[in-house]
Amino acid sequence: MNNSQLSAGNWWSTLKNSAQSLLGLTPVFQGTAGPVLECSPSALSGFLPTHATITDATLVPVNGTWSQPSPPFPDPATCLPALCAIRVNVESSPNSSFNFGLFLPEEWNSRFMVSGNGGFSGGINWIDMKASALSGFSSMSTDTGHISSVADASWALHNPETKKDWGYRAMHDSVGIAKLITERYYSSKIKYSYFSSCSTGGRQGLKEIQMFPEDFDGVISAAPAWWTSHLQPWHLSMSLWNLPVDGPNHIPSSLFPSIAAEVMKQCDPQDGLVDSIISNPEGCIFVPETLLCGPTSDKSKCLTAEQIKTLDKLFNDWVETNNTFLFPHLSRGAEEQFGKFMNVDSGKPHPMGTTWVSNFLLNLSTTDYDWATNFDFRTVQLGDATNPGHANADNFDLSPFAARGGKLIHYHGYSDGLIPATASIYLHKQILRTLIPKGMSVPSFYKFYLIPGLLHCSGSIGDAPWYIGGGGQHSVVGTNVKGVPGFEDPRHDVVLALMRWVEEGVAPEELIATKFVEDRAEKGVRRQRPVCPYPMQARWDGLGDPDLAESWACKGLY
Repeated sequence: MNNSQLSAGNWWSTLKNSAQSLLGLTPVFQGTAGPVLECSPSALSGFLPTHATITDATLVPVNGTWSQPSPPFPDPATCLPALCAIRVNVESSPNSSFNFGLFLPEEWNSRFMVSGNGGFSGGINWIDMKASALSGFSSMSTDTGHISSVADASWALHNPETKKDWGYRAMHDSVGIAKLITERYYSSKIKYSYFSSCSTGGRQGLKEIQMFPEDFDGVISAAPAWWTSHLQPWHLSMSLWNLPVDGPNHIPSSLFPSIAAEVMKQCDPQDGLVDSIISNPEGCIFVPETLLCGPTSDKSKCLTAEQIKTLDKLFNDWVETNNTFLFPHLSRGAEEQFGKFMNVDSGKPHPMGTTWVSNFLLNLSTTDYDWATNFDFRTVQLGDATNPGHANADNFDLSPFAARGGKLIHYHGYSDGLIPATASIYLHKQILRTLIPKGMSVPSFYKFYLIPGLLHCSGSIGDAPWYIGGGGQHSVVGTNVKGVPGFEDPRHDVVLALMRWVEEGVAPEELIATKFVEDRAEKGVRRQRPVCPYPMQARWDGLGDPDLAESWACKGLY
């Protein structure tokens, strides 16, 4: 493929859209509405509930910029369509409040799209909102009641109401008020409401459909951090397995690339094609002893027997007293991102674990928490019993959402080193075990995809195709990207796939993931490949160009 295939010329767009419509690839989501109210605090305040206040309402011209930076979202939203940028403060209790942002484009497609957050961060996700606004959505995001970086949960200390805001309340209440503003601004009903986000955002989407199934018609939940009371202790536990840094068991960061290379060497060929993509990490037969140091080995690239034991812990489920299952294992192929993320040479556990246990669970400052001696199985039990902020998205009975016609697309990167893909596999199984006995056809409303090579939310190992236009992906491949450049159809764009499912009743099957050259859309396509509804897998036909999606087909039973 080359750059000419991504031409944005009018003649090509017209020809392509006509052809795709004939082939049934592109739903024609056209028709726009314009505003009837002035973009000002006074015009937008009269109908709001008393606990909500417009703090800003500004008209942004075509190609304009909106900048309200926060630690997780420091960059301004540039090259915007003409829109009204709104910021609203909402009192959620006598001791807490949250803010949300709302982009209302001048040319509105009568649909509402919500973006989420990451980690413990607090900030309005204007960047993802921009991508949605470029596509014509009224778009919203909330700061969940605080401003902080991804790994900072100090705001939660002695703040139970703010924990609730982060856990579920800020999102739900923001959605309700943002919908009200949207419909009054355009004097028109929202036709369909959607959610698309990753990580904590993925958890927020699941939490919404579990607690408030009427909020959205369709949800895309990517790499969801759904099991907070186990995921965060897992981060802490995995750190402890690899400490102290001067112990014989410690695997330093310098060795994780060697581990990743050996995993790729062994697992890549097992799918029948050597292409630096591990299609099925869970099916790989991996022999870690090939990494053992011998008498003449380069000690900077091999592992001792004690280090192999630590690696075994990472690649196996976390179990504790009486063989109690606590959390699934890291997938093979996720080692290098895991090594970078966990900051394994610091001598301390990753703060995603310690700050949750201390500030959320025990109401201690991080400096007062003695993780070296006070972390054990009882910590996880306490987290399950108290569920701080009611954050766990662990109600597997999604039947109320399905009953009202809701649709869920759930995907996860197999090479995710922050939240293992196996956590999503476990979630998927629990949903099946809950709903199938009820006589429900789960695939009629819920599709689950695993994307080989995809890291946490965006990017990939090597040239593995990963881009499907999901939450947090657009800004990675270009400044003004919306959808999937050059491939604006439901096979390549997960948002269009969800819209077609909700609005036309056409369920997605395979999705085509794209790898752009150097992950820049303007440089053209390097490789494309289908990703399949779990547990199906993409299989090469053995004849065609393996870089082309048509040389692959989804195989398996589902």
